[in-house]
Amino acid sequence: MEKTLYPLKFKSIYKQVIWGGDKLKEKLGKKGTPENCGESWELSGVADNVSVVAEGFLSGNPLDDLIEIYMGDLVGDKVFDKFGLEFPVLIKFIDANDHLSVQVHPDDEYAAKHHGSRGKTEMWYIIDNDEGAELISGFNKDIDEKVFMEHLENKSLKEILNFVPVNKGDVYFLPAKRVHAIGKGIMLAEIQQTSDMTYRIYDWDRVGADGNPRELHLDHSVKVMDYQKQSDVRTKYDRLINQSVNLADCPYFTTGLVELDQVVDKDFSMIDSFVIYICTEGRVMINYKNGEPVYINKGETVLIPAMLKEISLIPEEKSTLLEVYLKV
Repeated sequence: MEKTLYPLKFKSIYKQVIWGGDKLKEKLGKKGTPENCGESWELSGVADNVSVVAEGFLSGNPLDDLIEIYMGDLVGDKVFDKFGLEFPVLIKFIDANDHLSVQVHPDDEYAAKHHGSRGKTEMWYIIDNDEGAELISGFNKDIDEKVFMEHLENKSLKEILNFVPVNKGDVYFLPAKRVHAIGKGIMLAEIQQTSDMTYRIYDWDRVGADGNPRELHLDHSVKVMDYQKQSDVRTKYDRLINQSVNLADCPYFTTGLVELDQVVDKDFSMIDSFVIYICTEGRVMINYKNGEPVYINKGETVLIPAMLKEISLIPEEKSTLLEVYLKV
């Protein structure tokens, strides 16, 4: 019998960083994490960090090789036509045991012109947080480059940043050019464009492993950042059971939330794209035609090939999934 594509799980790529902690291991069940593990890249097409299949007959194969072989069957014909061998989204879990640097990402136009890269629009789904945890999204008043530089030089940048208290289940959409930072005590899922393009603006006067302050990227930052006031940055959505609830819809990804306590049948015949499921709670069996079921546990991510148009999500307990695909 000819072997065909199946729901694919990939080996996690761990990132050791000065602000990382141990929640990815303790709360998401990640095994073999390094000390101060701040990130687990779950699904990546970023050069030098390409995901490798963890299970099944394709185990050991990198994602870009699979795209070259299966093309539209894996990612969708329109997605393949647009992105070629590049997988267009990057999925991460992030554990902030300390404040991340305040940063900003360029848009596609600026990144292409200055770096030959794509820009970076992203979103966050809060999985867990310590009491009182906050993140930063934009400024708390309208400013300009002059005001920004004055506050930076006076070490008073915090006075103009928009701090937002967070709770489990919160969603934040972060378009390119939005100044932002994840605060201490937050664990989240991040969905973003395939890009590692980050400009660091302020790093809380920390020093790196070499004892020196980490590099800042102010020359680019001041040219791309949005200086307008941001308020009401939390995404509002209704929590409905056993159906997809829209969280984000942009040219780079569409994301839904699926909270389920019974079987949910999915029909992707109207979507010319892969579908990604990220499990943030519980355990779900994924059934599909002519194949062995695949299980996804809390802290795991699975890629549903575009050719699999009908699947069933069967929760073994009350579970929560993020559902990601592209509208091309």
